[in-house]
Amino acid sequence: MESMKLQSTFETPAVSLDFEAGRLEFTGRSLPEDTTNFYRPILNWIDNYIQNPNLKTEIDIKLEYFNTATSKVLLNLLSKFKNSRDVKVNWFHYEEDEDMLESGKEYEELVKIPFSFQTME
Repeated sequence: MESMKLQSTFETPAVSLDFEAGRLEFTGRSLPEDTTNFYRPILNWIDNYIQNPNLKTEIDIKLEYFNTATSKVLLNLLSKFKNSRDVKVNWFHYEEDEDMLESGKEYEELVKIPFSFQTME
Protein backbone atom coordinates (compact mmCIF):
# COMPACT_ATOMS: atom_id res chain seq x y z
CA MET A 1 0.00 0.00 0.00
CA GLU A 2 1.32 3.42 -0.92
CA SER A 3 1.53 6.39 1.39
CA MET A 4 -0.36 9.60 0.61
CA LYS A 5 0.75 13.21 1.05
CA LEU A 6 -1.23 16.37 0.44
CA GLN A 7 0.17 19.88 0.79
CA SER A 8 -1.73 22.39 2.88
CA THR A 9 -3.59 25.36 1.47
CA PHE A 10 -5.29 28.24 3.25
CA GLU A 11 -8.46 26.10 3.50
CA THR A 12 -7.11 22.54 3.68
CA PRO A 13 -4.67 20.80 5.99
CA ALA A 14 -1.43 19.11 5.10
CA VAL A 15 -2.10 15.38 5.20
CA SER A 16 0.48 12.64 5.55
CA LEU A 17 -0.72 9.03 5.55
CA ASP A 18 2.36 6.86 6.02
CA PHE A 19 1.60 3.16 5.67
CA GLU A 20 5.10 1.95 6.57
CA ALA A 21 5.25 3.98 9.80
CA GLY A 22 1.59 3.50 10.69
CA ARG A 23 1.26 7.25 11.13
CA LEU A 24 -1.52 9.54 9.94
CA GLU A 25 -1.01 13.28 10.34
CA PHE A 26 -3.30 16.25 9.75
CA THR A 27 -1.76 19.71 10.17
CA GLY A 28 -3.10 23.22 9.64
CA ARG A 29 -6.63 24.44 8.99
CA SER A 30 -9.55 22.48 7.64
CA LEU A 31 -12.37 24.47 6.13
CA PRO A 32 -12.59 23.19 2.56
CA GLU A 33 -15.45 24.40 0.43
CA ASP A 34 -16.31 20.81 -0.50
CA THR A 35 -15.38 18.76 2.57
CA THR A 36 -16.73 15.51 1.16
CA ASN A 37 -14.68 15.79 -2.02
CA PHE A 38 -11.49 16.75 -0.16
CA TYR A 39 -11.67 13.95 2.41
CA ARG A 40 -13.01 11.16 0.14
CA PRO A 41 -9.57 9.89 -1.00
CA ILE A 42 -8.28 10.12 2.58
CA LEU A 43 -11.19 8.07 3.94
CA ASN A 44 -10.74 5.55 1.11
CA TRP A 45 -7.04 5.23 2.00
CA ILE A 46 -7.99 4.63 5.65
CA ASP A 47 -10.57 2.01 4.65
CA ASN A 48 -7.80 0.14 2.83
CA TYR A 49 -5.33 0.67 5.66
CA ILE A 50 -7.57 -0.81 8.36
CA GLN A 51 -7.91 -4.01 6.33
CA ASN A 52 -4.24 -4.70 7.10
CA PRO A 53 -2.95 -2.09 9.58
CA ASN A 54 0.49 -1.86 11.12
CA LEU A 55 0.95 -3.37 14.56
CA LYS A 56 0.79 0.16 15.95
CA THR A 57 -1.04 3.18 14.50
CA GLU A 58 -0.63 6.80 15.59
CA ILE A 59 -2.90 9.57 14.42
CA ASP A 60 -1.60 13.12 14.88
CA ILE A 61 -4.27 15.82 14.76
CA LYS A 62 -2.53 19.21 14.65
CA LEU A 63 -5.39 21.35 13.44
CA GLU A 64 -5.50 24.95 14.54
CA TYR A 65 -9.05 25.30 13.23
CA PHE A 66 -11.72 23.14 11.62
CA ASN A 67 -15.26 23.84 10.50
CA THR A 68 -18.44 21.91 11.36
CA ALA A 69 -18.30 19.80 8.20
CA THR A 70 -14.74 18.76 9.07
CA SER A 71 -15.78 17.85 12.61
CA LYS A 72 -18.20 15.28 11.18
CA VAL A 73 -15.48 13.88 8.93
CA LEU A 74 -13.06 13.67 11.87
CA LEU A 75 -15.60 11.68 13.87
CA ASN A 76 -16.11 9.34 10.92
CA LEU A 77 -12.37 9.02 10.37
CA LEU A 78 -11.57 8.28 14.02
CA SER A 79 -14.52 5.89 14.34
CA LYS A 80 -13.00 3.72 11.64
CA PHE A 81 -10.28 2.76 14.15
CA LYS A 82 -12.65 1.71 16.98
CA ASN A 83 -11.96 -1.99 16.50
CA SER A 84 -8.31 -1.69 15.46
CA ARG A 85 -5.47 -2.85 17.64
CA ASP A 86 -2.97 -0.49 19.27
CA VAL A 87 -4.24 2.86 18.01
CA LYS A 88 -3.34 6.16 19.68
CA VAL A 89 -4.46 9.67 18.81
CA ASN A 90 -2.11 12.57 19.55
CA TRP A 91 -4.36 15.62 19.78
CA PHE A 92 -2.41 18.87 19.56
CA HIS A 93 -3.81 22.24 20.60
CA TYR A 94 -2.53 25.68 21.49
CA GLU A 95 -2.30 26.14 25.25
CA GLU A 96 -4.86 28.96 25.25
CA ASP A 97 -7.27 27.19 22.88
CA GLU A 98 -9.65 25.51 25.31
CA ASP A 99 -12.24 24.88 22.57
CA MET A 100 -9.82 22.71 20.62
CA LEU A 101 -8.85 20.80 23.76
CA GLU A 102 -12.53 20.21 24.58
CA SER A 103 -13.16 19.01 21.02
CA GLY A 104 -10.41 16.43 21.43
CA LYS A 105 -11.85 15.25 24.74
CA GLU A 106 -15.29 14.87 23.15
CA TYR A 107 -13.85 12.78 20.30
CA GLU A 108 -11.96 10.62 22.80
CA GLU A 109 -15.19 9.93 24.68
CA LEU A 110 -17.12 9.18 21.49
CA VAL A 111 -14.65 6.86 19.77
CA LYS A 112 -13.14 5.14 22.83
CA ILE A 113 -9.58 5.33 21.51
CA PRO A 114 -6.74 6.52 23.78
CA PHE A 115 -5.83 10.18 23.22
CA SER A 116 -2.70 12.02 24.28
CA PHE A 117 -3.24 15.77 24.60
CA GLN A 118 -0.24 17.92 23.74
CA THR A 119 0.29 21.64 23.37
CA MET A 120 1.58 23.16 20.15
CA GLU A 121 4.14 25.92 20.09
